[in-house]
Amino acid sequence: MHEFDLIQHYFTWTPTPAEVRVSVGDDAAIVQVAPDEELIISVDTLVNGVHFPLDTPAHAIGYKALAVNLSDLAAIGAKPRWLTQALTLPKLDQDWLADFAHGLKELAHQAGIFLIGGDTTRGPLSITIQVMGTTPKQQALLRSGAQVGDLIFVSGYLGDAATGLAVIQERLSLPTEDANYCRERLNYPSPRLELGVWLRGRANSCMDISDGLVADLKHLLTSSQVGAKLYHQSIPLSPALQKLDLSVALGFALTGGDDYELLFTAPKKLLAEIENYQLVSQLSLKCIGEITSKTSELSMDYELVNLPDGYNHFQ
Repeated sequence: MHEFDLIQHYFTWTPTPAEVRVSVGDDAAIVQVAPDEELIISVDTLVNGVHFPLDTPAHAIGYKALAVNLSDLAAIGAKPRWLTQALTLPKLDQDWLADFAHGLKELAHQAGIFLIGGDTTRGPLSITIQVMGTTPKQQALLRSGAQVGDLIFVSGYLGDAATGLAVIQERLSLPTEDANYCRERLNYPSPRLELGVWLRGRANSCMDISDGLVADLKHLLTSSQVGAKLYHQSIPLSPALQKLDLSVALGFALTGGDDYELLFTAPKKLLAEIENYQLVSQLSLKCIGEITSKTSELSMDYELVNLPDGYNHFQ
């Protein structure tokens, strides 16, 4: 199959949204943004054996490659609009491509985002996706707005994906049902797009958790020039992780990464409103601590020995 046939067959989507003037097939895409909106752009690369295990199914790779990018849009409070993709393949495997494209398009359809361009080349397997979204002007969420006295919240459960990776790498043994659940959480994260939009005008700061709660919260604290106190009993653990020794479970939850949940801060006066949203949305939103005035200082009422900072590509 020729490269352009590959693009036409797997990565040319229809129908084209009205705001997309030029899409796949030209030298560049052209889109129109409403005058009262701001364009939000993010990009991530996933490398075989680094961001996903070598034997990860193609469907899961396609899904996750988009999901981790959508999580960045969720953290900003953006509505997903368009994406571009650069795909590097070691060989042309049409079955693999079909499964990959299906996983990518499945999540894209759910999120309302449209593929407008990209590139394919030969080499070690890697996927780079750039996503574009929009927010009303001056309403984007940032990690730099946390205020002293804010409550700290996280969505969903933490540590499941890292536990799934440990199972795959045979560093941990779990009952079959729990192992399958954690592997699924690793391969199919859930970008919290609706929550991100809801948080506009409510949260003082927000970011997604990709490198682990501790590492990412430290980034938020540095950006906001504040500190934080965490309460270990409030860290949200799934039923699967609750069966583990507490120190092991907290290790995965605090530093494991790959959660792609939202971490945000909000004034105490909004606690009831946040709790009501939790009931309506059926999405767990757990208050795990409070913002303090001690710049960049993070403390917790539980001591973990040799606690790492979180994932770092260059360590």
